[in-house]
Amino acid sequence: MKIEETINDFLEYLLKELIYSKMTIESYERDLFLYKEFLKINHLDYLKINKNDIMKFLKYLDNLKYTNKTISRHLSSLRSYYNYLVELKLIDDNIFKRIKNPRVVKKLPNYLSITEIEEIINSMSTETKEEVRDKCLFELLYSTGIRVSEASNIKLDDLDLNNKSIRVLGKGSKERIVYFGFPCQKNLENYLKVRNEFLKNKMDYLFVNQLGGKLSRESIEYIIDKIIKKSSIKHKISPHTLRHTFATHLLDNGADLKSVQELLGHENLNTTEIYTHISNERLRSAYLRYHPNKKRQ
Repeated sequence: MKIEETINDFLEYLLKELIYSKMTIESYERDLFLYKEFLKINHLDYLKINKNDIMKFLKYLDNLKYTNKTISRHLSSLRSYYNYLVELKLIDDNIFKRIKNPRVVKKLPNYLSITEIEEIINSMSTETKEEVRDKCLFELLYSTGIRVSEASNIKLDDLDLNNKSIRVLGKGSKERIVYFGFPCQKNLENYLKVRNEFLKNKMDYLFVNQLGGKLSRESIEYIIDKIIKKSSIKHKISPHTLRHTFATHLLDNGADLKSVQELLGHENLNTTEIYTHISNERLRSAYLRYHPNKKRQ
């Protein structure tokens, strides 16, 4: 089989069998077709790759100025793809299993203080139906810590206003329940009062655009960016910053790491542990700033 055939079959497998998200599949597709181009340039057979060939590929990625994090992602994509080739019995062994990912230095996530969150929320107007929706969306992302893609896919049936909870479909179609407080509940109630003004036909999704269609991930990112630009906050903030902020504020106020992991929908606790570094670093800074020992020689 030609490599493009097996790649397309593999992507179809991710979509239909493993129920991966569209974004994840697009990432695999980019990685694998870049690999295909590398093989073509170097006249290599994808079924007869050796360790030297892989080292050459890693050098190729390095020359493209890819970060260690991106290179690690490429290796993970290829590891999964070659596992698939083993299952198809096109190869006997997955050589990528013996290739270690480059070391990735984790950067502490950017987050907002409670004062900054309040400042942004208080600066938002609710004079139009769009502004009511946008404020609700911002409050929901901060109050639940859900991903932008998850917010886009919330359906009316997923929302339980009485119990202040939402059923969310996360990565790999894994379902979880997230919760919100009274301010978010009020914003949701206000939005639901004007939601029908957006609609032209029946729509199952909670957040809708001006044409009555589902509010896309890109539209949500644009809305959050617009909200931030109208505030006095000057440092760079993305919708994912609200997810980081949600986790940081929970830990700062005494939540245990396992609970935060489940609310975020992290498969691995190690992914959640990065937020403990934020809290620890702030404690260290507070100690160095305020403890009288710093004034003693």
